[in-house]
Amino acid sequence: MEWVTWNLRNMPPKKSNTLTEAELRLMKMLWRRGESAVNDLVAAMPEGETLAYNSVLTTIRILEQKGYVEHRQEGRAFVYRPTVAEQEASRSEVRHLMSRFFGNSRERLLLSLLGDEEISSAELQRLKEAIQATAPDAEEDV
Repeated sequence: MEWVTWNLRNMPPKKSNTLTEAELRLMKMLWRRGESAVNDLVAAMPEGETLAYNSVLTTIRILEQKGYVEHRQEGRAFVYRPTVAEQEASRSEVRHLMSRFFGNSRERLLLSLLGDEEISSAELQRLKEAIQATAPDAEEDV
């Protein structure tokens, strides 16, 4: 029993397919730039957000393990490109959030968002229009 408890406590954390802040920063760069080598990503970092080459390389390899990027060899360098579209990654993150905090309920998620801050009448109108556009026709319910 003692070994089992020790073993469970010392197991590596479960791999997550969600993106960390550092991973998301690199993915946004790849979505914007397209194919890039690690040197290109390091050079393209915004001022004040610079990362060392090894940090970018480690993060991009993790993204590849998670299936977000793939690489091809160009000369001696690997060139990485996104394999997941930004909109698809965004939807996946929202589904993950909805599952963790809102019991997979879109309604609970939206009610939480609406209750969090003041919503402008323009935002409310756009939401109403989006709901109307996705609502099934009354004839289909009959």
